[in-house]
Order: sequence, then structure tokens, then C-alpha cells
Amino acid sequence: MAEKTEQMEEKQAELVRVAIQIIMHAGDARLKIYEALAHAKKFDFEQANLCMQDADEKITEAHRSQTEVIQREAGGDSYPHSLIFAHAQDTIMTINSEVKLARELIDILKIIDQKTRG
Repeated sequence: MAEKTEQMEEKQAELVRVAIQIIMHAGDARLKIYEALAHAKKFDFEQANLCMQDADEKITEAHRSQTEVIQREAGGDSYPHSLIFAHAQDTIMTINSEVKLARELIDILKIIDQKTRG
């Protein structure tokens, strides 16, 4: 019984570690998104694109961390419910939506820039 409790505590600690990684990477992606939008508002699309590439890399890192746990659980590992892991999953979904929305906004600003120049 004590061994099973110890294993669950280890699994809980693992989820917390992974959740923090997800939240940090996703948060870094969010910062890059806002940096990209600031550049796009100045019609500096080269810098905006570089920032969005960084955001993509960060959100991909967050997804990798999440996927590791999901694959292990699909393979038979059992994890206790973790509120912080649920929060991390919510965070990654939200920021992933922000990435997509930022791309659309940058495209709109490119169209506006082209129309005002041409």
C-alpha cells in the first residue's frame, strides 16, 4: 500500500513538473505573439514573422511536453487527477488559439499595408 502511494506521489510530481514546463513554454509563446503584433502594427512584417516563428517553436515545445504524458497514459501508465495539469492544458489550448488569431491579424495588416502603398 505504501509503495502504491509513493508511486502515485511520484506521478503527481511528474505531472506538476510537466505542467510547469507547458505553462512556461506556452507563456513564452504568448510573449512572442504580442511582440509580433507590436511589430506588425508598425508594418515591420519581417520582425513579426520572426517572432511568430519563435512563438511556433515555443508552443511546439509545450505540445511535446503534454504529448509525452498523454502517450504514457495511453500506454497504460496511470496518473492521478491534477488541477495544475488541467490548467496547463487549458493554457496551451488558449495560447494556440492566440497564435492562429495573431497570424490572421498580421495577414490583415499586410493587406492594409499593401492597399495603402499601392
